[in-house]
Amino acid sequence: MEKRIRFRRIGVFDVCNTVLMLAVCFLTLYPMWFVFINSLNAPQHAILGTVNWFPKAISFDSYNVVFNDKTLMNGFYITTMRTVIGTVVHVLFTAIVAYGMSKTNLIGRKVYMKIALITMLFSGGLIPSFILMTKLGLYDSFWVFIIPAMYTFFNMVIFMSFFRTIPDSLEESAKVDGASDYGVLFRIVLPNSMAVIATIALFSAVYHWNDYYQGVIYIYSQDKMPMQTLLYKIIAENSMSFMQQQAMAQFGAKLPGNSIKFASMMVATLPILVFYPFIQRYLVKGVMIGAIKG
Repeated sequence: MEKRIRFRRIGVFDVCNTVLMLAVCFLTLYPMWFVFINSLNAPQHAILGTVNWFPKAISFDSYNVVFNDKTLMNGFYITTMRTVIGTVVHVLFTAIVAYGMSKTNLIGRKVYMKIALITMLFSGGLIPSFILMTKLGLYDSFWVFIIPAMYTFFNMVIFMSFFRTIPDSLEESAKVDGASDYGVLFRIVLPNSMAVIATIALFSAVYHWNDYYQGVIYIYSQDKMPMQTLLYKIIAENSMSFMQQQAMAQFGAKLPGNSIKFASMMVATLPILVFYPFIQRYLVKGVMIGAIKG
C-alpha cells in the first residue's frame, strides 16, 4: 500500500515569519560581516570607504599593525587572564555560597536571601563604588576585575535551584562514609552539576571578555587595561596615534585608520565567537534544568 505524502500548506503567517526572521538575521550578522570585510580590504580600496560584500583585494596589513602593537597585545593578555581567573573564581565562590543557601536548615537563611536580593535590585552608585575600590586598594589593580565579580545573586539562584534537584541520599551516604560538607560539595555535588557549571562559566566568561567599563573607571595605567577598554578608547577617543604612526612607517600612510579599528575589533571579538557555539547547548540545558526542577 502506497504511502501518501502530505505537504503542509504554507500560510501567510509562515511566509511573513520567515521573511521577518531572515531580516533579523541579516541585521544581526551584517555589521560583523562589514567589519570583517573592511579589515581585510587592501589599503587602496579600504581608503575609499565604500560598502562591499567581499574584499576587492585581500590584505593583512591592518592585522600586522594590530599584532605588532605591544599595547594591544598586552591588553589581549590582560583580557585573557581576567577571563580565565575571573571565571574560575566566580564559579567556585558562587557554588560554595549557593550550596550553603540551598539548605533549608541554614540559620538566618531568609535574612541572607533578602540582603542578597537587595544587592541585585539596587546599587550603591558609581561614586560610592569608586571610593570603596580606592579604600580597598583595588584602584589601578588587576584584582579590581576579579574580586567585585566573585559573586552575583542571579547566578547563585541558578546554582541553588540546581543543587536542590540532587537527591539528599547521595549527600547522606557520603557523610556516613565520613565526608565533610566541603567533601560532599566537591566530590558529589559539583561533579553532578556540570551543566549548570558550564552555564555559569559561560555567563561569567562572556562578561569578563566583553566588559570595558571597569577598565575605564578603575584602571589608570595603560599597561593594565584590558583589550576591550583599549578598543573603546581607540573608537571613542580616536587615540590611535601610535598605531597610525606605525602604519604610516610601514605602508606609506596608505592604510586608513578605520581599517586598523576594524582589525582591532575582529581580534577582540573572534575568540568569544569561536568559543560560544561549542558551549551554547550547556547554556540552554543548565538554565532550563534549574528553572523547571527548582
